[in-house]
Amino acid sequence: MEVAPGIPGVVPVRDSKDADGPVLFFPVGDWSSFVTAVKKMTLS
Repeated sequence: MEVAPGIPGVVPVRDSKDADGPVLFFPVGDWSSFVTAVKKMTLS
C-alpha cells in the first residue's frame, strides 16, 4: 500500500505493486480514523 502526501483534504492510496492501477481517495478525517483504529488493533 502506498499513500501520497500533498493533496489538500484527501489521502490518495494505491497498491504499490500496481503503479498503474486504480487510486482510492479518502477524506483526511476518515483516513485518520482508519489509521487510529488499526494502531489500536495492533497494540492490543
